[in-house]
Amino acid sequence: MVGLTSAAGLVGFLAEPDPVLQAFALERLNEEIDSVWTEVSGSIGQIEALYEDDTFSHRELAALVLSKVYYQLQEYNESMVFALGAGKYFNLANAGEYEETIVARCIDTYIALSVLDNPAVPLIRQKRSSEFLDKYTQDANAPATATASQTSPILPFSHDSLPSKSLLAQGEEEGDPRHARMLDPHDVGGGHPGGSGAHPNPSTLSGAVKKSLHAIVRRLFESCYDVAAYKQVVGIAVEARNMDVLREAILRSSQDERSKGKKVATGQTDDLMEYVLDICMNVVQERGLRNQILQLILNLLNDIPSPDYFSIARCVVYLNEHGMASKILRELVQKGDGRSLAIAYQLSFDLYENGTQEFLQKVVEELPETEETDKTDLPTMNGNAVRPIVHPNEAATSEESDQLLRELQESSGPPQTIVASRAKPEAGSADDAKAFASVKSILRGTKSIELNVEFLYRSSRTDRAILNKIRDSLEARNSIFHSAITFSNAFMNAGTMIDGWLRDNLEWLQKAVNWSKFTATAALGVIHRGNIGQGQKLLEPYLPKEHPTAGAGSTYSQGGSLYALGLIYANHGTHVLDYLQRQFAATQEEVVQHGGALGLGVAGMATGSEQIYEALKNVLYQDSAINGEAVGLAMGLVMLGTGNLKAVQDMIQYAHDTQHEKIVRGLAMGMALIMYARQENSDQLSNGLLDDPDPALRYGGIMTIALAYCGSGSNKAVRRLLHIAVSDVSDDVRRVAVMSLGFVLFRKPGSVPRMVELLSESYNPHVRYGATMALGIACAGTGLEAAVDLLEPMMKDTVDFVRQGALISLSMILVQQNDAMNPKVTFIRRELQKIIGDRHEDAMAKFGCALALGIIDAGGRNCTISLQTQTGNLNMEAIVGMAVFTQYWYWFPLTHFLSLTFTPTSITGVDQDLEIPSFKFHSNTRPSLFDYPPEQEVKAEEAPEKVKTAVLSTTAQAKRRKLAKARAEGMDVDPTPTTPKADGADAEMKDEDSNVVETGKEEEKKDGDKESSRKKVEKEKVGYDLENMSRVLPGQIKYISFPQDGRYQPVKKPTGGPILLFDTKPGEEKSLVELKAKKKTSPPAPQPTTGRTTANGGPAGASGLGEVLGTGGAAAAVGVLTAVDEDEEGGEEAPVPEEFEVEEDDDDEEMEE
Repeated sequence: MVGLTSAAGLVGFLAEPDPVLQAFALERLNEEIDSVWTEVSGSIGQIEALYEDDTFSHRELAALVLSKVYYQLQEYNESMVFALGAGKYFNLANAGEYEETIVARCIDTYIALSVLDNPAVPLIRQKRSSEFLDKYTQDANAPATATASQTSPILPFSHDSLPSKSLLAQGEEEGDPRHARMLDPHDVGGGHPGGSGAHPNPSTLSGAVKKSLHAIVRRLFESCYDVAAYKQVVGIAVEARNMDVLREAILRSSQDERSKGKKVATGQTDDLMEYVLDICMNVVQERGLRNQILQLILNLLNDIPSPDYFSIARCVVYLNEHGMASKILRELVQKGDGRSLAIAYQLSFDLYENGTQEFLQKVVEELPETEETDKTDLPTMNGNAVRPIVHPNEAATSEESDQLLRELQESSGPPQTIVASRAKPEAGSADDAKAFASVKSILRGTKSIELNVEFLYRSSRTDRAILNKIRDSLEARNSIFHSAITFSNAFMNAGTMIDGWLRDNLEWLQKAVNWSKFTATAALGVIHRGNIGQGQKLLEPYLPKEHPTAGAGSTYSQGGSLYALGLIYANHGTHVLDYLQRQFAATQEEVVQHGGALGLGVAGMATGSEQIYEALKNVLYQDSAINGEAVGLAMGLVMLGTGNLKAVQDMIQYAHDTQHEKIVRGLAMGMALIMYARQENSDQLSNGLLDDPDPALRYGGIMTIALAYCGSGSNKAVRRLLHIAVSDVSDDVRRVAVMSLGFVLFRKPGSVPRMVELLSESYNPHVRYGATMALGIACAGTGLEAAVDLLEPMMKDTVDFVRQGALISLSMILVQQNDAMNPKVTFIRRELQKIIGDRHEDAMAKFGCALALGIIDAGGRNCTISLQTQTGNLNMEAIVGMAVFTQYWYWFPLTHFLSLTFTPTSITGVDQDLEIPSFKFHSNTRPSLFDYPPEQEVKAEEAPEKVKTAVLSTTAQAKRRKLAKARAEGMDVDPTPTTPKADGADAEMKDEDSNVVETGKEEEKKDGDKESSRKKVEKEKVGYDLENMSRVLPGQIKYISFPQDGRYQPVKKPTGGPILLFDTKPGEEKSLVELKAKKKTSPPAPQPTTGRTTANGGPAGASGLGEVLGTGGAAAAVGVLTAVDEDEEGGEEAPVPEEFEVEEDDDDEEMEE
């Protein structure tokens, strides 16, 4: 049909009284509306009158024509409303631009309406808001009121510990533009409901329009279900906060999967659950909505026939549902079959990887009691360690306890404590009892740590040539350089239990004095981290004695040993917390208290123990600058992530009272740690700290934002940090504001280089340093080329500490990278070697270079740095370690905290008996792609060439005259030899000829080598087999597969770390991997000396220790590290030298005569 050239006639029919003509005109106009809409737009009133006429049979067609006319006029809201009134005439199946635009508008409006119907659930109660605000705004010098002093501590993971008013989302009524509400349409749950495409006033729509809107969206959902596009429905449901639609999508996926007979192991329901968890953790930025989604997933557990237990494990950890976790474990064990038992063990490994000590302790207590429980509780092979006593989280007084119970029962149910249940379920059969004992062993971390230590010990590739290069390049008598070498050695051998380098360098080690000795002793904890069987026994010679004598050893080595003990049992301090607490309370030495506080904090991380907190607080009130900083930090570590209001109030009050900047800084970091991962719940605290005139407390406010929003990618938090980075008057605050971007955005490392690119060119060196560290934190272990390109020129910065930050960050980014993964690795390693050997380089840059050389080869080249676990959850231990490591700017011993971020990169298969079978799995890559980087080439020292003795012409003439005179006198003279000069020249020529290097042949040889290596790469096959317990990098995991017909099959998709294997042939004999780390025992170190020196000037007992074969470096270093320094208070003074007498030479006496 020929198209219309004019719509005047059809528009005229609209004014006719005959409904048939009107309907004919609308049908023709609808077909040609794209070309005649300009003429029709003048008659919109007539068409609207037809639509509003209930007696008109084609009113829906009139609505469709109106919708298309308004669409052409770009009045999309009116177009959407009339399209909804078109009913059946609006065809969703058409893939035109008009239909797509209207559908998008409908979805946005539906989301806006749904958000209005399902508002955000406040997590915080206003009552506690006013209490906290009153407490913080009190005068620092005014005494606390009775009400404030009785404020009860909030139990971990409670959601009502901080006020609802948000620092990052304050209303404009505050009058301060810094507190203006920041809405972002891209934030889920933030900005305009439904986004920019929604109707501006969705609540004003008529009931009929809303009903049509829901009908359109329902048709869309059904069309998605027909093609199995469940993820689109899930995305709309999450953004609309509609939990009913989300539940329906998951259940429909499960029902369709069962009806089609698909395998559950590779089914769409598992993929959908993984997708929901991914957007929940990485996209949803509102904690309340995230909790609702995770709770929904847990509630669906019984509705899905074969649920994804490993996704559920992530939910229960985040929601702190320890009861659900223990229930799932009991059900799996009691099923009795081998696969269910393997899943239970794998679930236990995942819970340990993602849970806190307190959470895991509660899960263990709710499992059935077994006969082997008492045996596994005992600290076997741990020297004289005392069995720990589990202390309840109770308040200081009974009055506070009663008040706490009343408040919690009114607000959030009964209180949760660590007290074991008195009535535990019984284990049942002997097999169940054995299985529950194994589950408890895994939950306590014993098995995971044992597997990691075994892997790091047997696979260590530490390059000693690099350590020796660092030692020879840095003057050990300089305490900064000595500490740098200590850190480098500790990082390179972290977790490997290989401390032989210390034994071979006792002369260097004995130069450590005071805090360098403290750091060197603590380094043993980094090297032996995870050696929970021999840890305390290993450090016994260094630890403080129960009854100290006059010459008990250096207090610095004693304090360092307590710090080392905490590092060995980091986040696993069940067996040493009582011992550390006793030693901490028994001593009055500030250095020992300093080390004890750090050890208590690391070992008791996130336990929420009120007893440890009170012990630390008592020492804090002594107002000592030396131990106050460590105590403030330890208080935060113990209460990590609990949001404990009472602790925050105590710390704020004392931070205002004390005059010591070090104490204020430690308390500021401690408060930030308490708010770890609390997100909106931390906003009131960070608001108060950022408004404080003290820059140290403002620094703590920035760290509070960084740790509370770590990994969230929150746009509001990023905007706040960027504002402070360019506006605060303190360089320290600006530096940490830029650095904190790395913590918030480490899950989106690609966005950080673009964000800090301009900041890296700032005139302020502190801002530039913060930019380098932000890149290192966010891009650690990724080898991101954009980050390397940004940091490379900063290695030549004019300011030494900026160069230091660039070197450290480059090493964190390039850890476990080789030339195949990043072509600049060799160049960066060569630059590090060049800088460490440059005599003219500044000390700060050399310190950073030494750290970089240790970090890039961390854990014997078998560890990476990752702030999230293999399953995608936040790696609490690594985030805390990185945050405290950044404080090395103020205090070098805190550098050891970086070892908490080191994550072993391996796949270790474990069968149902928790044994390590010998088998192979496949990597579908070239072997060189993920291979170790080449070791440092050590050039042999060339002996100096002997120079021939020069023969003077006068000497030759004298010899000739002597020969002539002898002939004249008739003496027998040997025949005159040939001219020695000529012989010498010939010999020299021969030597030169023999040493000449033919450059042409050398170049040919090099070309040949390159050619052969190129051919080798070309011939390299894709795909190779790996033995169990092999090094597998995070980027390599997606290429890993297990043989389909193999005996051992994994119970879940490989993610790195321990993988439970289902033995398909349990009756056959199995071959096990030989464990080497267990055979390496740590003999008791010899008793320390008391500062006596030997004839050769070294400490007594040190000589000969290193010569004993089989003695560990820790044992050999005892005499050196425990020796009392001469300038140490109370130490033995060096003997006074005898009077120096000058002896005159005989020649001088003769000259006088």
